[in-house]
Amino acid sequence: MNAPVSEGLRLAASRHSLESTPLTYPFAAIVGQDAMKRALLAVTVDPTIGGVLIMGDRGTGKSTAIRALTEVLPPIEVVADCRYGCAPLPHDRLCQECRERGDLLSTERTVPMVDMPLGVGEDRVVGSLNLERALRSGEKAFEPGLLAKANRGFLYIDEVNLLEDHLVDLLLDVAASGENLVERDGLSIRHPARVLLVGSGNPEEGELRPQFLDRFGLAVDVRTPRELDQRVEIVMRRDAYERDAAAFVADWQADNAAIRQKIVAARSRTASIAVTPQTVELAARLCMALGTDGLRAELVLIRTARALAALDDAAEIEIVHLREAARMALRHRLRRDPLDGDDGSARVERAIEEILE
Repeated sequence: MNAPVSEGLRLAASRHSLESTPLTYPFAAIVGQDAMKRALLAVTVDPTIGGVLIMGDRGTGKSTAIRALTEVLPPIEVVADCRYGCAPLPHDRLCQECRERGDLLSTERTVPMVDMPLGVGEDRVVGSLNLERALRSGEKAFEPGLLAKANRGFLYIDEVNLLEDHLVDLLLDVAASGENLVERDGLSIRHPARVLLVGSGNPEEGELRPQFLDRFGLAVDVRTPRELDQRVEIVMRRDAYERDAAAFVADWQADNAAIRQKIVAARSRTASIAVTPQTVELAARLCMALGTDGLRAELVLIRTARALAALDDAAEIEIVHLREAARMALRHRLRRDPLDGDDGSARVERAIEEILE
């Protein structure tokens, strides 16, 4: 077969592959919103940072960026046919079903990004009795919920500030333990639920409880672009995507692949990034100056700065990384004065200027 024909078949096969899968707007094609994108990439490099809270104006690409994130992540290895997506190793993190099986075969899959709809019931989130099997055979079988599907991935909550209190309490427990415990309808099930919470919303519709805020490692604000060039570019790209999604996604495949490789490289570098006592001292001074409670703020600040340094291929955490990390990791941890209209951004900026000169 001659080269042109072979190339034509390859392109046709590639286009068919794109058309047969959901066509997510490419992460690499998102214009601006650098803080949001950097925060999302940081938690993919180091999941121990915690989740990301993205608040801001409607129509600024929050949901688009979050749903596009998994397209730039390398696949994860899972136990074949496991309902919870367990990793083959370590064995102490396997679910009960995997522990009771013999040889575990492994396969690869994309990192899950599970939407948690507003108004969803608790049974749908934690899982429940499989009624069909119960009625047909009298067997009490567990039907996994959203937390099971999101294990080792992301649970995305749009309009997170409108989430009902009992679901907030549930997610706080799961975020703290990394497990989901279901005891109802005669069932007692415990399964791994190591999820990164990603929330988005409009601050005008209400605030989150402080305990829930603290479970988001990072928080960023997004605003409607004010630059004419950016607005034009956003509209042109979105219009091109909606007119021919397959062609648009194909055009950005290489850029998405470059981001994926950047994440892989950053993960491998993280362990070698130097964290000096001087760096930790600066982080502690920042947190003390802002009056943050506990030590979670320092830990998240250091982890975020290290992840950002790894993304930038730096040998150690630099002041620029601490500055950037502080803006993401500290503002939502400050005590609020109900008489003060400031959301904390100005206080964080003043502390940065005083301590990270």
